[in-house]
Amino acid sequence: MHKWMLSLVAVGVLSACGVDGEPVQPSLNAGVSVSNSGVHTRGGVGLNKGPLGIYLGF
Repeated sequence: MHKWMLSLVAVGVLSACGVDGEPVQPSLNAGVSVSNSGVHTRGGVGLNKGPLGIYLGF
């Protein structure tokens, strides 16, 4: 399961560095929430180029 996530991140990094054209600025989301059931973390990475957007959250 982690191999496909690593592959998506690798593709995102290659796209963001401009290997296939103009570089794309990635976005990063992170957060921590505290409730009666405990502490929960969340985060995600996204790329947008024109009408196409990719977002990977965890």
